[in-house]
Amino acid sequence: MKAISNYIKLEGNKKKVFMNVFWAMLGKIINMAAALLVGILVARYLGPENYGVMNYVISYVTLFSVISTFGLSNIEVRELSRTPEKKDVILGTCFIIRFFFTTIAYLAIAVTVFVFDTDSFTKAMILIYGLSLYSTSCFEVVRNYFTSIVKNEYIVKTEIVRIIIGSAIKLVLLAVHAPLWCFIAAITFDSVLVASGYIISYRRTVSEISSWSFNKDIVPYYISQSFPLLLSGAAIIVYQRIDQVMIGNMIDKESVGYFATAGKFLDIILFLPTVLTQTVTPLIVKTKRDSSNDEYEKKSYQFISIVVWTSIILAMIFSLLAYPMIRFTYGVQYMAAVPVLQIMAWKTVGMAISSSGGQLIIIENKQKWAVLRNIAGCVVCILLNLLLIPKYGIVGSAYVTIITLFVSGYIANSFIPPYRHIFKLECKALITGWKELKYLKTFLVSTN
Repeated sequence: MKAISNYIKLEGNKKKVFMNVFWAMLGKIINMAAALLVGILVARYLGPENYGVMNYVISYVTLFSVISTFGLSNIEVRELSRTPEKKDVILGTCFIIRFFFTTIAYLAIAVTVFVFDTDSFTKAMILIYGLSLYSTSCFEVVRNYFTSIVKNEYIVKTEIVRIIIGSAIKLVLLAVHAPLWCFIAAITFDSVLVASGYIISYRRTVSEISSWSFNKDIVPYYISQSFPLLLSGAAIIVYQRIDQVMIGNMIDKESVGYFATAGKFLDIILFLPTVLTQTVTPLIVKTKRDSSNDEYEKKSYQFISIVVWTSIILAMIFSLLAYPMIRFTYGVQYMAAVPVLQIMAWKTVGMAISSSGGQLIIIENKQKWAVLRNIAGCVVCILLNLLLIPKYGIVGSAYVTIITLFVSGYIANSFIPPYRHIFKLECKALITGWKELKYLKTFLVSTN
């Protein structure tokens, strides 16, 4: 890997940024390969109905995950980037905060699961998978630390090991014709593997976790900073996951299977914009801090343009290839997912606009108004799903997904005064941002 960066003659921070993007993309590519090879085999084995049940369980628990993370992720990256010397206090304090709210989230799952009219098997599976919140949320602080120092290498190596072990377990379950509950238990165990890997990586490259310390005096600061993002994140999670829960309750679990199948391909087209956003964020923070406002605006426009137009190109390709992708992977039993994928491919554009603009909101410390745009998206999502699912089924819900993202991540910014300059950057990026694609390499290596 280092030979590659040496070959293209990158040095210092430029080399560091390039290697960070390289490792992030490598990890995502390997993860996608595992999803296509193992995930598809699992989907074929389970069939649309059981596969739908599994995804219903995942979506149900995910609705509560925002409570466990409490909107802390981006705040942690920001604070660790600003004051890396205080990492032990930041990590220790945020870990305890996350553990506390994860417990509240699990209790909420346990209570609500008995309110909804669903079968006992699904309830039990939700309670089992709900335990994964402890590992995915609490130990995400370690992942955020490596993100803040632009060291994706350690994260990726850990996640590759998890992918290999997790995939092997699922292949064994397929070989012995295991029942559905075993696969749900396996994906729950995946989260334990990831958390364990983060801990090992941190101990080997940084220090012992025992060096973390809890400072109750800074808890109010982190809660006050993250609370607007909690509300915002809750709205985001609702409009990203409520569709599968509503489909399962309003139609059937088999339809959830078709809808989820289309959604799995979105991971492939979302990875590059996501990697770009996560990698560049610490560098944009430094530009905001050390450079002029004009330079910051220029870099912000380039940032949004590159992320958005990368997404547009990927969306066009995947929308056109939806039929062969479903037909030759999941098989004829999942062909009902084709029109959904053709529509949902454009979700990546909405996500790109929303995430890139959202990062600027956090960098500028204006997140307390972010909840307004995401609540707007949440309301639109629920109302339109109630209207369109009964009439158009999962295709109607796919259209709702696209509309919701553009409302929350783009249109809403025009109505919120502190975000109007971001709305203007987004408008400019959508119209002329394609010109910035030729500066992709230059932007990544010179943002700092």
